[in-house]
Amino acid sequence: MNIKKIVAPLGSAIALLSTTAQAFAQSNEIGTINAPPGYAANFGNLISFVLRVVLAIGALLVFFYLILGGIEWITSGGDKGKTESARNKITAAVIGLIILAASYAVLNLALGFLGLGSLENALESVGTINEN
Repeated sequence: MNIKKIVAPLGSAIALLSTTAQAFAQSNEIGTINAPPGYAANFGNLISFVLRVVLAIGALLVFFYLILGGIEWITSGGDKGKTESARNKITAAVIGLIILAASYAVLNLALGFLGLGSLENALESVGTINEN
């Protein structure tokens, strides 16, 4: 067993914790953290970005699953079992797409009812981290 392969990630984690602790110790005000370079300075933008990435990945997966079901249907050759399996895949893909669209719509509807406009506006009040 190679010890260097085990110790190297541990050293990186310790260095990251040390950098984070130093940034926290150098904060100017209570509740303000000086973010090291490469870290998100605004929590709202980070959450919004993660949500958009998850929705995009979900939409791509639904699209590929739909294509896979279509290819399986075409290549089934009239076999009832394969055709049924392909139909189930296509149905699952459409249901997944409906769930993705509904979750996005419910989020926007809730933000509209609360008068926040968008997710970025809702999370702006969380505050920012000073960069130094």
